[in-house]
Amino acid sequence: MTVAELLEELAKLPKEAVVLMDNGGGLSLVAGVDFVADQGPGAPAEVILLPNMDE
Repeated sequence: MTVAELLEELAKLPKEAVVLMDNGGGLSLVAGVDFVADQGPGAPAEVILLPNMDE
């Protein structure tokens, strides 16, 4: 999924809804994002969703 596709899907949802991610053992709130611009030749830039580690 690209950032554009993610934004399109999120725009369809209520603005007050929280964003959760599967952490393998349940669900965690998304606490932030990390951007990696370059992973080497031919690799796309990446956006990484960071889980809330306080839960």
